Amino acid sequence: MMQDKHDNPNPPARSQIKPGSAVWIIEKENYGTTNYKQGIVKEVLSPGVSHPRGIKVRLTDGTVGRVQWLM
Repeated sequence: MMQDKHDNPNPPARSQIKPGSAVWIIEKENYGTTNYKQGIVKEVLSPGVSHPRGIKVRLTDGTVGRVQWLM
């Protein structure tokens, strides 16, 4: 999978992301942009330990995206 120049080249691992974590995510429709969203993790959705684009999460407001940075 090719990463965009805006993506974090080393997104946090699943072990670093817990419900209640404050994060910056990128939603699928915003890949390739700098349109990041911040929020609090409600649920970790990715089953694997890592993913090239970031671990997929659901925020408390229901938004789903991939974690780029921890706050």
